[in-house]
Amino acid sequence: MEQKIKTFQTIHLAICSGVVVAYILAGNITSEMLSLQGINAAHLPYLAVPVLALFLSNFMFKSQLKQVNTKLNIEDNLGIYQTASIIRWAILEGAAFFLLFAQPKLIVFGIAIIAYLLFLRPSEDKITTDIQKLGK
Repeated sequence: MEQKIKTFQTIHLAICSGVVVAYILAGNITSEMLSLQGINAAHLPYLAVPVLALFLSNFMFKSQLKQVNTKLNIEDNLGIYQTASIIRWAILEGAAFFLLFAQPKLIVFGIAIIAYLLFLRPSEDKITTDIQKLGK
């Protein structure tokens, strides 16, 4: 079980690292971007991207976890949990990349998505809690 979780954590680290490196290399981050100055009504559709990504990723995660059978042990349900998490991370990663390349002025929201993505690091306690709370 511990080895499977370490592999799972490595996948998470790779996804997070890829987005962070892209933001460092392609982001051209300035203090002006972080202060949200210059944002106007034309940017409103782009502001919906992180909000939609957050809700969609959590919805898909919870939908996938409904397939979990709580009568089985955690290790037997780990595949379903891993699939649900990767879907969740991919949606968040896609939104962060979209903001980076489509609207660099809103890079601060991409950084917020990355922070949330880092917060979602899998651990045995988190996996157990999620499976017990969200499984059927």
